[in-house]
Order: sequence, then C-alpha cells, then structure tokens
Amino acid sequence: MSTVTLNIGPKTYTVACADGEEAHVEALGAMIAEKYALLGNSRAPLEAQNLLFAALFLADELAETRKRGGHAEPPVAPQPDTAETDALRKTIAQLERELDAARKAVAAPAPQSDLFVADATADNASKAVADQLEALAARIEASAAALEAAAPSA
Repeated sequence: MSTVTLNIGPKTYTVACADGEEAHVEALGAMIAEKYALLGNSRAPLEAQNLLFAALFLADELAETRKRGGHAEPPVAPQPDTAETDALRKTIAQLERELDAARKAVAAPAPQSDLFVADATADNASKAVADQLEALAARIEASAAALEAAAPSA
C-alpha cells in the first residue's frame, strides 16, 4: 500500500492507494484541483462545499461526454513543480495566513471602557483592516494568476 499527497485548493490530503497506482491517483487529484481552481473568488466558506462543486464540475463533464457517446479523456499526469511555482505557492500560503490574521483582528471585540471612543476607534480600525484586506486580496489574486501562468499547460 502506498500513499499520495494531493494539493487541492488550500488543503493537502494524504490518500492511500495500491502500489503502482500513485501516478494515476496524482493525475485524478490534479483534475480535481483544476476544477476547484475554477471556483476562483466564488469559493464557499466550507471546504467540503468547494470539493462538492469541483466534483459536480467533473460529473457534468463526464455526463456530457457520455451523452455524446464518447469516452472520457484519460487523466494527464501532473507536471513536476518548478522552483518558481514552489515560490508562488509559498507566497500564496503566507498571504492566506495574513488574510486569516486580518479577519481575526476584525472579528475581535473592541474594549468596552468608553463606548463612544471605542466605537470611533473600532470604525477607524475596521476601515484600516478593510483596506489591508483589500490590498491582501489583490496580492493573493496576483500571486494566484502568476501561479496559473507558470503552471505547465496540459
């Protein structure tokens, strides 16, 4: 029995498979990751929903192929990552951590000692954090676009 690590969206999954099936499972995982990427900014808050949508994309593709009486194309083996794509993945992971930290900062309650001052401070802090989130989201999108552009086409 072997294991394969699949990177789909922001998560990594370790999957057991029969010896010799590693490349096939990696290729299937790459197909799921490709469909997951189609969600773009429309991702749901729960990863299970995002995986469901990726599976629905694949099921729709399979259903259309079957309707035409054709055969599904065999999965393409994933290409090895280059140093550039590794660097972009690390940048995206760092940006996602920063985004999570910024979201937590927004969710933190303001001190209740002086409600008027706290409300004014919270408004200013919320605007500053919102501005930072916007800038961070733009950086994530740019990194994701660079990663997609660097990825070898099938």
